[in-house]
Amino acid sequence: MLTKTIRIGTRDSELALWQANTVQKRLEDLGFTTHLVPVKSTGDIILDKPLYELGITGIFTKTLDVAMLNGDIDIAVHSMKDVPTALPTGIVEAAILKRANVKDILVHKGLSFLNTKGTIATGSLRRKAQWLYKYPTHTVVDLRGNVNTRMQKLTDSDWNGAIFAAAGLERINLKPEHFIDLDWMIPAPAQGAMLVVAKEKDTYCLEALSNLNDKTSEICVHIEREFLRELEGGCTAPIGALAQIKENTVFFTGALFSLDGKDKIEVIKEVNIEQAKNLGEICAQEVLNNGGRELMKVIKAEIK
Repeated sequence: MLTKTIRIGTRDSELALWQANTVQKRLEDLGFTTHLVPVKSTGDIILDKPLYELGITGIFTKTLDVAMLNGDIDIAVHSMKDVPTALPTGIVEAAILKRANVKDILVHKGLSFLNTKGTIATGSLRRKAQWLYKYPTHTVVDLRGNVNTRMQKLTDSDWNGAIFAAAGLERINLKPEHFIDLDWMIPAPAQGAMLVVAKEKDTYCLEALSNLNDKTSEICVHIEREFLRELEGGCTAPIGALAQIKENTVFFTGALFSLDGKDKIEVIKEVNIEQAKNLGEICAQEVLNNGGRELMKVIKAEIK
């Protein structure tokens, strides 16, 4: 078989490089030759606007998509929650690695503020809406940048805390002493999962990467992303979804929130894994039929 060097495209943040290096090591352990190609994304460059204001779905992935379609890289490694539910024509999912911690965590400077008034930072509408749903008297401010930048901004601010994905901080050993797990917060669809994409016709890379795919993680994130796609969430609406498999049962929780956190439309389902086909779509339809359609219209109008 013809061998070639697999060029791995990645964003150049510490976390993105950690993810790309993980894929590189896994491939090289299997005997493949690889080369890392760091690329800066628009999402890393424009830090003074909230993500939803930029109006680009897949702001962190688009640059790598272009590089792949141009033939500059062969595969790209992403945090799967950043990836749009519809991939560009010619690019396909090649591997979903075993999922890490799915939780959101609050990194804080003391918790006395929780029952009074406080200021929390996050760049995510999903986290903001859920925080305000639970703590309506609090203020939520925007926070952008890679995890290192966001952690530094928290240190330099007078905010009480900031919300992060546990997986990102754990991967680069940045999880501080002062944090709490937000067990009540529904994570972003595919949070904690890493996705590797390749060109649809690149059989060499697709075959190489098939060795890295984790079937359980794949089933769960596909259910969550189907829920997101059916609700037309993209990167913008406050949508949380989590599917987990225990023995032969799929446990699913999904919700759509209003931007101010006052409204929540939730769905909770338990089904046998054999009946999990279209589960995300079925749950999304339930949300839409329970007031979600009207709420999505309001959200889209408010974001515009």
